[in-house]
Amino acid sequence: MKIKKAVIPCGGLGTRFLPITKAVPKEILPVVDTPVLAYIVNEAIDSGITDIMIVLPEGKAAIREYFAPNKKLEDALEKSGKFELLEVVKNTYGRANIVFGLQEKPLGSADAVRKAKSFTGSEPFCLAWGDDLIVSEKPVMGQLAVAYEKCGKSIIGVQTWKGDDIVRYGVADVSEGNGRLYSCKGIVEKPPIDKLPSRLAALGRYVLTPDVYEYIERTEAGKGGELQLTDTLNMMAADGNMCVYDFEGKRYDMGDKFGSVQAIVETALKSSFAKQMKEYLKSLVSKF
Repeated sequence: MKIKKAVIPCGGLGTRFLPITKAVPKEILPVVDTPVLAYIVNEAIDSGITDIMIVLPEGKAAIREYFAPNKKLEDALEKSGKFELLEVVKNTYGRANIVFGLQEKPLGSADAVRKAKSFTGSEPFCLAWGDDLIVSEKPVMGQLAVAYEKCGKSIIGVQTWKGDDIVRYGVADVSEGNGRLYSCKGIVEKPPIDKLPSRLAALGRYVLTPDVYEYIERTEAGKGGELQLTDTLNMMAADGNMCVYDFEGKRYDMGDKFGSVQAIVETALKSSFAKQMKEYLKSLVSKF
């Protein structure tokens, strides 16, 4: 079955980006001129996704506004003959069917996924967190969708991670592999460096089969009554229902200040003003 739906949870307070996140959701902080979340939505669309649910907590109305028509702005752009900009604005909401789910209480990542049950129904779907930007010639969700056609199971997107900071992530415990695709025995959250099950770090992209909702209902609540998706995925893996795929692409942790700055600088270096940016960086480096 071709995957046509994606779910993007956008929870979290963005505390590492205070004070700006007091007023602006971290998911729409810009990478040059485009919000992080818009890049993720475009990745889904470029992967063949036609229907997207963005799961929001209370207090992130700005995300809804970004992905909605703005007639006053569009009329003004049309009247002034700025048709190229008009097309840019329309593309923020016109390339896919985008709907919203509400997570009324912060009850964990698995609970956020559960809010999409009626949206995804009996279909497999892609899942992406709203602050993980991954740049790739082949859209990552598309890579995972192709891998799903081969294995027919839920898939966790991973990358081979050489640095010792792998201990910050969930790390896949795998068995036999076929190219970039491996059978998964589980995910170990933030393992000590001397107990790594592999060098495959889980990095915010998934394909989930509809039975994930059954597993969520069986997931035990942890601290604060929260349901964690890692616990759900480990139950699925224990039953032999999980694979991992070592995807191609460069991932930026947009919940981290340095990761955010990296993404902005590197995006600018590929933009229409790349020459100016290079000259500026050269002059700046010479001063320090």
